[in-house]
Amino acid sequence: MILNAGPDTCHWGYFDATLSPVAAIASGAEITINTVSGGPQVLPGPGFHIPPELLALHDQGQPAMPGHILTGPVAVEGAMPGDVLQVDILDVQLLQDWGYNVIRPLAGTLPLDFEATRLTHIPLDAQAGEATMPWGLKLPLAPFFGVMGVAPPPEWGRISTIEPRANGGNIDNKELVAGTTLYLPIAQEGALFSCGDGHGAQGDGEVCVTAIETALQGRFRLTVRKDLRLTYPEAETPTHWITMGFHSDLDQCVEIALRRMIALIGEQTGLTREEAYMLSSLAGNLRVTQTVNREKGVHMMLEKAVLDHRPG
Repeated sequence: MILNAGPDTCHWGYFDATLSPVAAIASGAEITINTVSGGPQVLPGPGFHIPPELLALHDQGQPAMPGHILTGPVAVEGAMPGDVLQVDILDVQLLQDWGYNVIRPLAGTLPLDFEATRLTHIPLDAQAGEATMPWGLKLPLAPFFGVMGVAPPPEWGRISTIEPRANGGNIDNKELVAGTTLYLPIAQEGALFSCGDGHGAQGDGEVCVTAIETALQGRFRLTVRKDLRLTYPEAETPTHWITMGFHSDLDQCVEIALRRMIALIGEQTGLTREEAYMLSSLAGNLRVTQTVNREKGVHMMLEKAVLDHRPG
């Protein structure tokens, strides 16, 4: 199934458990989702491909809440509150030949240091896998979705896409490229998965608020896991486990991500909390995911290989 972006399939700026699904699939099935990104103010001049579905969304006017354009939600059959949605990210491809980056006053990691808005359009070459920076640098592309999330708990009401929360959302984790897996706790029947905020490349931190923002196509396998119990997003790459922490205070982000890793190690190996804490210190790596989404992010990465040895 291919789910295209457009006025009938996108929601702009918010997650809401009362949203009706625009598609439904069986657990374990694959779906291809097309996304677009950005308001009218970021469009480039002649010479670049602008997806017509993005212009159609612009024609509807600015959203009631600032935030990201998301395609979805997709209902997954059998998903119930308390389950976990396993999101296998099978493939990620560019849908346009440009991206943009914006610096603006009162935003970013240095909100008082830059007094003028600066919009930069960045040519993207999908075949070469490169972005060409204004000064000539060829920056390797590593596309991923900044926002992947399920519906929040119904009692939260309508929430912004800007902050990452327990339902996922604006995680902005550059590790979540094709070949990785995201696990999201389900709070609403059907799970109601949405994605968007395509990034061509991003550094840990995303310090100026934006990455290379662009339109992406993602191919996902969505599987309901009734054998897992999570209250917070987790992820895995082919080589690493990843736990996450979101909070307005980076110290709190660290503590959340670390506690989640201690719990994960214990569940995987049977090590005591003390042993898992020690292993986290010796083999785990804390990284700043992003510092700009009001709720900041930290993730901890641990090589899977160090968990192969279990107490005998």
